[in-house]
Amino acid sequence: MADSSISEKNNAVTQDPNFPIFNALQSKGHEEVVMCSDPDTGLRAIIAIHDTTLGPALGGTRMWNYKSEQEALKDVLRLSRGMTYKAAISGLNLGGGKAVIIGDPRTDKSEALFRAFGRFVDGLGGRYITAEDVGMEVQNMEWVYSETKYVTGIPKSMGGSGNPSPVTGFGVYMGVKACAKKAFGSDSLKGKRIALQGAGNVASHFARNAAKEGAKLFISDIYEDKAIALAKEVGAEVVDADSIYGLDVDIFTPCALGGVINDDTMELFKCPVIAGGANNVLDDEERHGQMLLDKGIIHAPDYVINAGGLINVAGELEGYNEQRCLDKAAQIYDTILSILEYAETHKIPTNKASNILAEQRIASVAKIQRIYSSKGHFSGRHGEIYMSSRR
Repeated sequence: MADSSISEKNNAVTQDPNFPIFNALQSKGHEEVVMCSDPDTGLRAIIAIHDTTLGPALGGTRMWNYKSEQEALKDVLRLSRGMTYKAAISGLNLGGGKAVIIGDPRTDKSEALFRAFGRFVDGLGGRYITAEDVGMEVQNMEWVYSETKYVTGIPKSMGGSGNPSPVTGFGVYMGVKACAKKAFGSDSLKGKRIALQGAGNVASHFARNAAKEGAKLFISDIYEDKAIALAKEVGAEVVDADSIYGLDVDIFTPCALGGVINDDTMELFKCPVIAGGANNVLDDEERHGQMLLDKGIIHAPDYVINAGGLINVAGELEGYNEQRCLDKAAQIYDTILSILEYAETHKIPTNKASNILAEQRIASVAKIQRIYSSKGHFSGRHGEIYMSSRR
């Protein structure tokens, strides 16, 4: 990994002047963090590039009404690191990056704001390629695309893949089936009781697949109207957001925000499987991963099971083909099973097992890069974005 550095475009990074910024970057191996500020549009954003050993950092932009700048920085550092591991474990020639925009996704969006953000992305010259994430829509990505070519998840009418949620949701569905295979001896979800946290795009696509197979779903969301609408569509039951953790179910599927497996919720879980599309569900990766192992709960590492979104937008860089992306996302089933077997063999938490396997791939490629090549891009198939970003 490259030496850590930080580019500041704002005077204050967090509300705590003693916050150890460089320690935070170095502890997780980040290469660069860029603070983006444009008072005219109200833009306050952070771009984090974690590791570019395998290729340019690709990861979505999340818009969320964070309580503080420190909370936003913590989130983007964790998310970008997860993208490095996600790309590596999925066999993609990409590094890990992420961006967050501080603001209310229901009230603070404007074309000017997203175009300003696009200018910051473009200024990185391809080291970071953005995409859609929580709080973002295809229209927003189109505005970003107006200012930079380093963006994926653009509308299909413009040659992109559009919303990546269908492929992400399908990948989560396949990962849940793999966990069911390990836990119950069969990957069938028929009759399985599933607590689904979240009713957004990814959760909705997962719910449709699971319901079609005959699963019994219990759905919660911080926006009750979304939970009610999805539950009506798939024949599910709506439950209170605080009650979702303690339900007597077979599978808990978190598809909202991270940190939901923590000291407060750990004792509430009654399920043998936790597998869902939310990022960074372990509040403390090492401690809570071990606690799940001690409780005998099978856990699908989040950055593995939700890799369908990255697989989908990465497909744009080679010329988008939806079926090819769905076929690639289906392989999440085998990847999850391999991780579960490795974890069981070595008696370690699944999140640690997936990290080891991802790091092994990164290390092997890093060794190859010591060999001089006259061509800095991967191959002719990857197209202009890949070639430009590696020059």
